[in-house]
Amino acid sequence: RLSWGDDLRSFQGEIYELLEALHGYYSCDKKRLLVSPLRTLLMPLPKEEFFKTLELEFASTIKLKKLKDTLYHWGYHFVDIVTQKGEVSFRGDIVDIYPLGGESAYRISLFDEDIESIREFSVDTQKSLSEELESVKVIPAFLGLDAKQYKALERRVEVSTLDAFVKDIDSLGFWYLNEFAQNSVTSFDAIFTSSMNQELDEIYSMDKPLIYREDFNLSIVSEAKKFRELEVIKPNAIIKSNFHKKIKIIAKNESIVRGSELDSFENIEFIYEDIIVNLISDEEVIISLNKPVKRKKVKKASIILDELKLDDYVVHENHGVGLFKGVEKRVVLGATREFVLIGYQNEDMLLIPVENLNVIDRFVADSGGVPILDKMGKASFKKLKGRVKDRLFAIASEIINLSAQRHLKKGILLKRDLVEHQIFMSQAGFIHTEDQEESINSMLDDMASGRMMDRLLSADVGFGKTEVAMNGMFIAYKNRHQSMMVAPTTLLSSQHFKSMKERFGKYDIKIGKLDRFTTGREKTALLKGLEEGTVDMVVGTHALLKAKFKNLAFIIIDEEHKFGVKQKEALKEIAINVHLLSMSATPIPRSLNMALSQVKSFSEILTPPVDRLGVRTFVKSYDEKIVKEAITREMRRGGQTFYVFNSIAQIEEKKKVLLELMPKLRVAVLHSKISAKQTEKDMMLFEEGEYDVMLSTSIVESGIHMPQANTMIVDGADRFGIADLHQLRGRVGRGGKEGYCYFMVEDKEYLTDNAKRRLLALESHSDLGSGAVLAFHDLEIRGGGNIIGEAQSGHIKQIGYSLYLRMLEDAIKELTGKVEEEQLQVDIKLTVDAYLNEELIEEDRLRLELYRRLSQCETTGEVYEIETEIADRFGKLDVISRQFIDVMIMKVLAREQRITKVANAGERVFIEFADGRDRLSLKSYSKDDDDLIATAMGYLKGK
Repeated sequence: RLSWGDDLRSFQGEIYELLEALHGYYSCDKKRLLVSPLRTLLMPLPKEEFFKTLELEFASTIKLKKLKDTLYHWGYHFVDIVTQKGEVSFRGDIVDIYPLGGESAYRISLFDEDIESIREFSVDTQKSLSEELESVKVIPAFLGLDAKQYKALERRVEVSTLDAFVKDIDSLGFWYLNEFAQNSVTSFDAIFTSSMNQELDEIYSMDKPLIYREDFNLSIVSEAKKFRELEVIKPNAIIKSNFHKKIKIIAKNESIVRGSELDSFENIEFIYEDIIVNLISDEEVIISLNKPVKRKKVKKASIILDELKLDDYVVHENHGVGLFKGVEKRVVLGATREFVLIGYQNEDMLLIPVENLNVIDRFVADSGGVPILDKMGKASFKKLKGRVKDRLFAIASEIINLSAQRHLKKGILLKRDLVEHQIFMSQAGFIHTEDQEESINSMLDDMASGRMMDRLLSADVGFGKTEVAMNGMFIAYKNRHQSMMVAPTTLLSSQHFKSMKERFGKYDIKIGKLDRFTTGREKTALLKGLEEGTVDMVVGTHALLKAKFKNLAFIIIDEEHKFGVKQKEALKEIAINVHLLSMSATPIPRSLNMALSQVKSFSEILTPPVDRLGVRTFVKSYDEKIVKEAITREMRRGGQTFYVFNSIAQIEEKKKVLLELMPKLRVAVLHSKISAKQTEKDMMLFEEGEYDVMLSTSIVESGIHMPQANTMIVDGADRFGIADLHQLRGRVGRGGKEGYCYFMVEDKEYLTDNAKRRLLALESHSDLGSGAVLAFHDLEIRGGGNIIGEAQSGHIKQIGYSLYLRMLEDAIKELTGKVEEEQLQVDIKLTVDAYLNEELIEEDRLRLELYRRLSQCETTGEVYEIETEIADRFGKLDVISRQFIDVMIMKVLAREQRITKVANAGERVFIEFADGRDRLSLKSYSKDDDDLIATAMGYLKGK
C-alpha cells in the first residue's frame, strides 16, 4: 500500500483509478456520494478546478499545437504506438489517444485542422473499429494544469530529496501538489468511510502524516438499519448459528451447490444467479457460494515492437550471422529505394532491399549467448546449414514416425459423466479461467474420441496446468484406469504430489510418489501396487519409467525438455499405447504450432488465476538500506525473498554482505556449479520455510512455483535484457499476495538512455503480462527449442532459434507432404521510387516492422490488408508509399506465375521466367514511375 514519498510510477494504475473516480464525482450533476477508505482521503487530493474535460467533436476544428500543449500539461505520455491509458500519439493527420475515464482508445482522423472521423481502435492490433463516433471526451491523465502551473510543479519535483529513479511528475508529482491540493475533505458533499477510528490512530501515529487536519467535518452515511454485511469464511458455521432465521443461498448453478461443503440442504432457499451478496439481519441470512472473478489475459505480441535495434545480431538465411546497421535510402539506377544494412566480418556490408526482409531474422540465442560474426561469401555457413538441416530431418522424422505409430493404435476410451465432472470441477477451490476450461474440455474430448491423444499444454508457472492434468487423471480413475505424472526433478514431483493429495482428498484414490526421497521399502510396495492395480495414480521422476502398470491409460510429462536423452527414449517407449499430455511453461511459437499441428494438438492458458496479483516493481539505485527494508518487510508478512546476483565468482561475498546487514538472516545459495542433489535439497528446505532468502544467479528465472516467495531483488538489473527481467519478475506474486520486485542498478547516472527507458517501462507496467511484448517474443522463440528438446544444441547457438525453427517447420512440412517446392525468389528491379515514406511513418522501427510483415505476405489480399492498416494508423498514403505497395503486389503475383525478375531499361519492361522461357519485353508509354508500374502490373494481372 502507498506510503508518503513512494515512487508513484509503480502505482500508476491506482493513481489513474483515483483520478477517474474523483473526476466522475466532480462531473456528476446529481446528488453526489464519495465512498473511500479514510487513508485515501488523508492524501493530498487535488482541487475540483483541476478536473477538466475536453470534448473533441466530429467536424469541429482543432489547433494541433494547442491540443499537444494541453495534453502534455494534462499528463499524457507522447508515444509512437498507443497501447494503454494515458498515452497519445500524433502522426500527421492521425491522433491516437487512450484517455482516462473510458475503456477504449480512439483514433481521430484530421483533414487539415478539421476532425474528419473519430473511431475506437484496438490497442492489440492497432486497427480501427468500423463505427464512427460523434465525439470523445478527454480528461486529464494527471491534473488539468496550464503551462505555468505545470512548470511550477515540475521545478518542485526536480529539487525533491525523495528517492526516485527519475525525478519527474509521474514519479513524485502527487507529493508536491501544495496549492493545487484541497485543505480539507469538507469540499466533498457526502463521504462514506469505514474503520474510521482505527485508521485515524494509524495515520496520526505515522512519522510523516500526509496532511495533518483538525477540521474533520465528514458527512458519514449512517449504517443500514436492517441488514449488515457478512464476511463468509465457513458457511456451515453461519447457517448453524442462525438456524432460526430464513437462510438463502446464492450460487451460479447447481454444480457449485453440489460441490460445496454444505452439511445440509434442508430449510434453505436456493437462488441461482451469478452475483455475490452476503448479508445478515435479525430475520434473514443471505450467503453467496460464488467467488469473485477478475480476469485479464496475458498480452500476446501481435505487433512486435523494437524488433531490431542498431547493432543487434541478425541471421541471414544464406550469409549467416551479422550486425544490423540500420535502414538507408540509396539511389540505384536513378530510382530511390530503401535498404537494410547488415555488417559482417572485415567490415563487409550487405544491402538487403526492404521488400526482401523475410530472408533475415533477429538472432536469439539460448541464455543470450554472443554469436560470432560470419564472413560474407564463405561457404562455411552453407555447410553449417546443411548439417543442421540433416539433424532437423532426423528430429522431424522421429516426431512423425512416433505420431504414426500412435495413430495406428486404437485409443483407450475414457468417457466422462458430465454431472460428476462438474462437481469435481467445482471442488477446485477456485473458479476456472476460460482458458483452463477450454484446455480441460479439449483434452477430455480427445480421451473420449477413440483416438490416442497427443496434446501439448503451454502455460506460465502458476496458471493452472496441473489442474488441467488432474482433471484428466480424475476421468481416467473414474474409468478404472491408472495415470502417471512424470517430472524432471524431485522438487517438482513433490509439489505435484502435494497438489494431488489436496485435490483428490475427498475421494478414495490411492496416490503414490516415487523419487530419490522414496525409501527402498516404500518403492517396493509402490511398484507392486502399480503392477497389481491397487495404486490409481502415481507421480515421480524418471525413476518411474521402469515401473510396470496393470492398466495405465494416461501419462502427463511436465517440462519434457529438461529430461536427459535416455529418459526421453524410455518415455517414448512407454507413451506409445496411452493418452499423452506434455506440459510446458514456455510459450509455443506460432510457426512451430502450425508445423506440428499435423502430429500434435495444442492448448494454451494465457489467463492468470483469479487470485494472482501483479508484481509491484521499483527501479532503485543500489542501497543497502533498501535491501534490508525489502527483506524485512517480506519477513514481517511471513514470506521469503529471491535475491538475484548474476556472478558465481562473487556470490559468496554477496552472502557475507547480506549477513553483515542482517546477522540472523537464513540464506541459501543457488547457482549452476552447485550439485543437483544439493540444489534440490536447498530448494526443498526453502519451500518448507527453512530459509528467508534464496541468493541465486538468474538460474531461478525458470524456477518452480514458490507461493511464499513474494519479494525479488535483482542486483545489477541494467545488465539483464528486458526479457530476462520480465521472466525473473514472474517468479514472485504467485500465492495470492502482491509481489514486490526491486531492480537495483549500480549508478543510474551511467546508464544509457535505452537501458533507462526499458527499466522504466517495466516499473510502469507491473500488471500481469504487460510491458512484455518483446519479452514474450524472445520467450516464444526460445520455447521452440524446448519443445523439440534440442535447447542445448550447438547448432542452435550458431544459427539462432528463429532460423532453426523456420528450418524445422520446413522439414516437418516436407516429411508430411504439406510443402510445395521451395519458395521462388523474385527480383523487382524497376527504376521507380518505392519505399514507405518517413514523412508518413517517422519511426524507423515502425517502418521496419511493416516492411518485415509485407515481405512475408503470400497473397495480394494480405498486402492490401496491410495497406489499409497503414492508411488507418498513419494517414493517406503518398505516391512513393503507394508505389512500394505496388512493388509488393508485383512480387506476390510474379511468384505465383513463376516469374523470377521484373526489370526495365528506359521504357522497356522485361519479364524473366523460372522455367527457362525466353525473356519477355514490354513497351511502356514512358519511363515515368506510374507508366512503368502500370505496364508491369498490367501483364502480371493478365490485363
